[in-house]
Parts: sequence; structure tokens; C-alpha cells
Amino acid sequence: MCRNITTLRGLAPPATTPEIEAAARQYVRKVSGVQKTSVATEAAFERAVAIVADATTDLLAALPPRRTPPSTDPPLRRLTAVAARSSG
Repeated sequence: MCRNITTLRGLAPPATTPEIEAAARQYVRKVSGVQKTSVATEAAFERAVAIVADATTDLLAALPPRRTPPSTDPPLRRLTAVAARSSG
């Protein structure tokens, strides 16, 4: 559906709660067409993000380990890596 959502299964270390939530938020943005919430959309949007994040956490816990890690890191890890390189 959304090519920009990165694979979270098989990351080392495993996907964090913020990474799962970011992926859920991106998915909900895509399917809802809501890029910026308003008073009218915020509650439904945030509820959907929580449900998708919970489902993603359950899915990742239930799947067997991957044989090979994903080819790309999630955006939050990429930001952390860039920050580490620039400060070091």
C-alpha cells in the first residue's frame, strides 16, 4: 500500500515503540488522507494510530525471526545515525 513504510520485522535491536508508532501514524495518514489533524479528525486519527500500533506490536511478536535483516532502517534510526555521525 505505502512504499514508504519500512519493514520493522528483523531489526537488530528489535523495533521500538516509537518506531512502531511512527509506522502506524504513516499508515493511518495514507489510508485516511488526513495529513494534519483538526479538532474534527484528531480523536479518530489518534485512536486509529493506537489500534494499528497495537496490532503491529502483536504481529511482530507472533512472527518467527527473519533470516535476513531488512535492507533499510526505519526513518527514526536513520535520523539517529545521521545525528551520531554529525556529532562525532
